[in-house]
Amino acid sequence: MEDLLKLLSTNEIIVQIVNFLILLAILRIFLWKRVLALLDQRREKIASEFRKIEDSHAQVALLQAEYEAKLATIESEARKKIQEAIADGRKITDEVRKLAHEEAQAIITNAKTNIQHELAQAKEELKDKIIDLTIAAAENVIEERLTEEEDRRLVKDFLDRMDEIDDKR
Repeated sequence: MEDLLKLLSTNEIIVQIVNFLILLAILRIFLWKRVLALLDQRREKIASEFRKIEDSHAQVALLQAEYEAKLATIESEARKKIQEAIADGRKITDEVRKLAHEEAQAIITNAKTNIQHELAQAKEELKDKIIDLTIAAAENVIEERLTEEEDRRLVKDFLDRMDEIDDKR
């Protein structure tokens, strides 16, 4: 550094300092306001960008809350629809059971009616057979004059035949 001071004289150093101060004054007069204005604009732009980012974050948070609320609503509606479907299924099952029970009762009633009809028919057939047997027995009695012993035997045979017919039923 001493070598540098030896090369420069005091006058040169003063001139350099004066030149620097003049340059600084000129820059301050002409450029300083523009530079400060550019710096202020840049600061405002950065602040504006930060505000936009904060607004975007707030909007994202708001949208997220809305979507979560909608999702919760959709889930509750889905659960509600599932419960309704289950209730409808139970109702249909109950209706099918009721209908099956009614059909079973109708079948049973119809079967009872058919059985009664067939029983009445069988009784009629039995009456016809009894009448035929009675007529045949009466013809046998009339055709041959029997003794009391033979009459008893014929009646007993007739009653045995009746028992056999009842047993077959």
